[in-house]
Amino acid sequence: MRRAIEVWLMGIAFSLGTALAANAGERMFVPLGDGNAIAVIDIAEDKVIGRIDDVSAAHGLAGTPDGRYLIAGTSRTRVRLGSAPAKPTEVGEVDRTVHHAPGKSDAATGGGDVVNTVTIIRQSDLKIERQIDVPGAVHHVAASPDNRFAVVTHPGHNGISVIDLVAHQAGPIVLTGPGANFAVFSLDGSQVYVSNGGNGTVTALNTKTWNVTRTFKVGREPEHLAIAPNGRHLYVNNVKSGTVSEIYLIDPRRAREYRVGANPHGVDVSDDSDWCYVALQDDNKLVAINRKKQPQRTLMLAPEPYHLAVVRGMAKIYVSSAKEPKIWVVDATTLKVLREIPIGGKGHQMVQQRRS
Repeated sequence: MRRAIEVWLMGIAFSLGTALAANAGERMFVPLGDGNAIAVIDIAEDKVIGRIDDVSAAHGLAGTPDGRYLIAGTSRTRVRLGSAPAKPTEVGEVDRTVHHAPGKSDAATGGGDVVNTVTIIRQSDLKIERQIDVPGAVHHVAASPDNRFAVVTHPGHNGISVIDLVAHQAGPIVLTGPGANFAVFSLDGSQVYVSNGGNGTVTALNTKTWNVTRTFKVGREPEHLAIAPNGRHLYVNNVKSGTVSEIYLIDPRRAREYRVGANPHGVDVSDDSDWCYVALQDDNKLVAINRKKQPQRTLMLAPEPYHLAVVRGMAKIYVSSAKEPKIWVVDATTLKVLREIPIGGKGHQMVQQRRS
């Protein structure tokens, strides 16, 4: 019996050591909104190891899969690069117009020399390489699997800007629907999906033409999106419905909707694609829903769980708080809090990247 226990413990130690080795050098980047910085976390140690400063009101963030760039967006406006000096107009990164009133125009970005910024950051040295003008407040960001493009959403302009990461320039806004909120690419990069909070839809665009190819009807005021690692299931939180929609991309007729609770916000999917994790900001809960019809699991988290990210290859979840400057580290299997990470601000769209 003792020998069996020793073998079992050795197996756990080996598995943990293998996971840590596989994720050595990987970091989680957490934009801090009005903190005007991005926190850098060592995911093996669950501790902050640095900051990227001078990134104004960073809310949306994405990383290129090759580990070369981080792409940070802001909902704060400023004078266009190269224009005559003037005091920029500022809109806070949690402004209600951007976050909870989809479809309304950006009053502060109506034209002229007032624009918004997308910042390109080198991961090699965490220095800013380029700032790119875009015509409206940016909410969330996605990077294409081929490292060529980034997409930023403009809720107040009902669409997205496509940024060429080779030429370092942005194209005109592509309309997707009222209150364009969140974007994710398909695993093969052929499609990008955009949630439209103003009409309860998710729009699919062809990434060769940037034309809309399909529209999925979901719940009321959809926001965050997560695509499962298997590439077949797309999840979206419906804020006003208190639900999560599961779109089966191979056959959308087999879509499902799960009731989860008040004000679902962050959403992500387990490594095996079986579990979807949802932060319920108003209910102070983390909920795990299972596509194979296992019972929902719940963890009480207070105050106000907000954005979340599954830490790939580590069987844990990072969940930020909308009220306190911290991240909860949650065991994805047991749904128990392992520890907390002080981050010095309010954590938004988190990105896991391997050191380049």
